[in-house]
Amino acid sequence: MSDVITQAVATLNEKMTSGFDGTAKFNIDGEGTIIIDSDGARAGDDDAEVTLTAAADTFKAIMDGEQNPTSAFMTGKLTVDGDMGAAMRLAAILS
Repeated sequence: MSDVITQAVATLNEKMTSGFDGTAKFNIDGEGTIIIDSDGARAGDDDAEVTLTAAADTFKAIMDGEQNPTSAFMTGKLTVDGDMGAAMRLAAILS
């Protein structure tokens, strides 16, 4: 597992104090994937309601609060495949 994934899992679990109502997958280009669900975040590649894909630097900026997830999507830095409602719920947790 890459250092980016390890650090991202830790950061996501800090941000998600009550879990996530649904399933989401972050696909970080060249690094791996993270699953987010009611148990928190973990490295994995399970099926999910929504898959969000971004470059490692965009993902890090979202985690650090330097990049708004919605504006990343609107500018093409973040792609979303699947349930937009789940993506919006996740964005609310990350913002």
